[in-house]
Amino acid sequence: MPQTPPPTIVPHGMIKTGARVFLVPGWVLAIAILLKGYADIGDGFAAGVIAAVIVILQGIAFGAEELEHIRVARFAPVMCFIGLALAYAVAFVPTFFGYSILTHFPRMNEHAAHFGPLEFITPVLFDIAVFLVVYGFCVGAVMTVARAELRHKRLLQRARKRGGNR
Repeated sequence: MPQTPPPTIVPHGMIKTGARVFLVPGWVLAIAILLKGYADIGDGFAAGVIAAVIVILQGIAFGAEELEHIRVARFAPVMCFIGLALAYAVAFVPTFFGYSILTHFPRMNEHAAHFGPLEFITPVLFDIAVFLVVYGFCVGAVMTVARAELRHKRLLQRARKRGGNR
């Protein structure tokens, strides 16, 4: 008795439209929160989660194949490792100069370089590192599951073709 494939869930047009509409504003919001979060420095964790949800929504709406075509999704694991290296650098480089772990620069009462309201200080670098780790892990994990699903689907299709040719 031939097995029927499980029904596939096709996303509704409203989900697809919403995914495309929220893509750019979601990234703008994530970057804004990253650079100037609820407090003065920023919030790398929340920004990473927002950016990851926006990209994962694209995968839910358009499928795992489309998720493979999004560059920021494809390079998510690399971004995670870059963020991890940056976080370690911000944390441990001061120890080479005799300071304690996570000593931030410029020091208190020293002038920091500004670009508009954004200060170039090491806490901003640390927030960027946290953003990259959170985003990279979330999207990378979903991409791993999506790739496994695609591989499984292709194997089933090949098995059906072989079975139908006999």
